[in-house]
Amino acid sequence: MDLSLTTRPEGGRTVLEVGGEIDVYTAPKLRETLVSLVDAGQYDLVVDLERVEFLDSTGLGVLVGGLKRVRTHEGSLTLVCTQERLLKIFRITGLTKVFEIHPDVASAT
Repeated sequence: MDLSLTTRPEGGRTVLEVGGEIDVYTAPKLRETLVSLVDAGQYDLVVDLERVEFLDSTGLGVLVGGLKRVRTHEGSLTLVCTQERLLKIFRITGLTKVFEIHPDVASAT
């Protein structure tokens, strides 16, 4: 399974829709996109994980790295996720205390 990434402006923030699998093979593509957005001055990001089918520790690392990158510019990286299997990963790793996780893009923006 490949990784699909699309961006759009919404509510003064940039929404990054992610679909497919985020693993050791596809995570670099996500990292490059996050770095490009920040380099382009996009510091308030919403990462929509609703179409993500799989997320491993490499993907978590990329999301944490993205959060650190936007915070150096006084920005934010918010997640959209309602899938219990993904939410469980965030709870087990303690990342629910690090990320704001919203049920939909509207509440995240």
